[in-house]
Amino acid sequence: MLANALGQDAYFQDKRILLLDKDPKKTNDRTWCFWERGSGQFDPIVAKSWNNIFFGGQVFSQQFNIEPYTYKLVRGSDFYQDHLQKINAYAHVDFIEEEVVGIVESKDEVRVSTAKNEYTSPQIFTSVFDFKTLKDQQKYPVLQQHFVGWLVATKEPTFNEDEAVFMDFSVEQRNNTRFMYVLPYSENTALLEYTLFSENLLPIDEYEKAIKDYLNLKYHCTEFEILEKEQGSIPMTSYDFQVHNTKRIQYIGSAGGWTKPSTGYTFYNTSKKIRDLIPLIKNNQPFTSLRSQRKFWFYDLLLLDILFSQNDKGQYIFETLFKNRPPQLIFKFLDEETSLWEDIQIISGCPKKEFIKALLGRLF
Repeated sequence: MLANALGQDAYFQDKRILLLDKDPKKTNDRTWCFWERGSGQFDPIVAKSWNNIFFGGQVFSQQFNIEPYTYKLVRGSDFYQDHLQKINAYAHVDFIEEEVVGIVESKDEVRVSTAKNEYTSPQIFTSVFDFKTLKDQQKYPVLQQHFVGWLVATKEPTFNEDEAVFMDFSVEQRNNTRFMYVLPYSENTALLEYTLFSENLLPIDEYEKAIKDYLNLKYHCTEFEILEKEQGSIPMTSYDFQVHNTKRIQYIGSAGGWTKPSTGYTFYNTSKKIRDLIPLIKNNQPFTSLRSQRKFWFYDLLLLDILFSQNDKGQYIFETLFKNRPPQLIFKFLDEETSLWEDIQIISGCPKKEFIKALLGRLF
């Protein structure tokens, strides 16, 4: 996204821009989803969208119409093809498939080493994420949103293609926060992801068994073909990644703290951060303004404090919130666009005891 933004901006046409990646980006290795009001910049590559979502809990479950929002899905392969085609058209931008093995900053430049070459630049942006940085600190809790997904095709019509299963907490929680996420492309095709908000990953067969069991129990489906598989782990933390930025090295994406700590959503958040980043680069201004507003950072921190100490509370918190407040307000809150009055509405719709305890823990 950043390479494309720099390439299309006339201000950078006299610069040479290099994009390094160890992967050619030609496979569908991941899927991104996000909610958005109306049309947006990614609409040409949106593979599927929904105006209805389903939230499932242990006690409360409901279908919601989320207009004026639309929930949109972008396949990784479509995104790569679209953006690499644009990048290749910029004469001053090069994409080279090489793995970065070292970055060394000196007074006047940064030297980037790959397995094959060395490159120098006065400025680099890196999205290389080091999870060890988070594990080595104790100030902020660290969870992971980890998941395994199967894109399946069924023989019989199975899914409601007009409705995305946003969170289904009816699955066994096992002292964690666990839910199923279902994105139907059609009546016969859907991406199912078994997802956890927890500290540690599971053995791969536990995720896959959960998907099989869910297909059987929820859809009475035992015959299906697995078309694609994907898996991932996204950091969930209020840790300030910007402390690692230097004069010439800036961290972006999850490595720059652009993942929403309370949800793990990164794709759409990154597009907004890049829009704000470009004028900062042009005007040689510090990137501290890319941090979340202090209040939203603190809200996320309280939720993570709860989930870190009582990981089984996630289902109760989300179920209470979706029972008490409309998804439109929840989405606006998670987009960090709410007023103080709207914040109060969200807070009052959450369980009180857990958040008061977390608040007192942080204050005292």
